[in-house]
Amino acid sequence: MKGRPATALTFFALVAGIGYAAAIVLTWAFQEKLLFYPRAVAAPAAAPRGWKLEEVRITAADGTLLAGVLVMPPVAKPPLVVYFGGNAEEVTAFAQDAAAAYGERAVLLVNYRAYGESGGTPGEKALVSDGIEVFDWAARRGDIDAARIAIHGRSLGTGVAVQVSAARAPRCVILTSPYTSMLDEARTHYPWLPVALLMRHPFDSAAYAPALHMPLLVLIGDADTLVPARLSERLASLWGGPVERLVLHGYGHNDLSIDPRYDAAIHAFLERSL
Repeated sequence: MKGRPATALTFFALVAGIGYAAAIVLTWAFQEKLLFYPRAVAAPAAAPRGWKLEEVRITAADGTLLAGVLVMPPVAKPPLVVYFGGNAEEVTAFAQDAAAAYGERAVLLVNYRAYGESGGTPGEKALVSDGIEVFDWAARRGDIDAARIAIHGRSLGTGVAVQVSAARAPRCVILTSPYTSMLDEARTHYPWLPVALLMRHPFDSAAYAPALHMPLLVLIGDADTLVPARLSERLASLWGGPVERLVLHGYGHNDLSIDPRYDAAIHAFLERSL
């Protein structure tokens, strides 16, 4: 009879161990599904009134089709904002809001692999490589002021934006809800897992930030439970150039852009920096 409690404890320890091992295996095997949420095109993209919309088709170095749109304001040779969206964002849907967000600046919205009409499979190396190709494609256009290109990344896209900025040095950078690294993100949400051993897409923005000297605007919701504000603040503190911050109190990860101060801060920053 005395052996039964010990046997029960051994059994429960074995079950817990198997469950923990299973969680590790599943996290390793399905981490792309935890990180990327491809979205199809819900409706044809529309340009702001008086603007022109151009469908964009870029063939990546490995032959993958990247699809999106370029919206052009009614001015000659405008500056450009290249936008890298969040992990569940089909970016061409943002085209009609381009004027409200950025003023009279062209906006390039190309979907990540597997998002919208883009082909392929998403992953950190592919998204960063594609981002550089998208930047270069825009810089070669004669109707864009190639000396005045800004990059805006949101959430997942901040990791892409930082690495593209390190490779191509835009005039300025805007980051909405940025993180130091995806590894730090994973440690925040899965502290009980050995995430350092599992992470295939670290998006280590903190490693690039000190060498970046262009002006940066960071937009943060202090009620963000997905990307904690402390990670955004930490990345801003590591940036090698001048940094402006807007902290929107009471706003979370997905709603901070509805505050009028959000677009106003972007407008003012671009007027000074681009």
